[in-house]
Amino acid sequence: MPHDLPHWSTVYHYFRQWQKEGVWEKAVQALVRRDREREGRPASPSALVMDSQSVKTTEKGGSGETMGRKRSKGESARS
Repeated sequence: MPHDLPHWSTVYHYFRQWQKEGVWEKAVQALVRRDREREGRPASPSALVMDSQSVKTTEKGGSGETMGRKRSKGESARS
């Protein structure tokens, strides 16, 4: 910590308190709204786009079985 700031435990205390109260999240949301308005867009987005790369299904990844149709043993031998 820089010497001109309070002791690290004091800084951490306020950081955790503000985190629990949602101060950081509210600040980020306000900055996002202000930035969107500055760019001439609505403050809140009107749509949300998610794809399979955006959402994890498990910590280690899926089983792979959902990645398309499985070939039968007969199909595998012919390819």
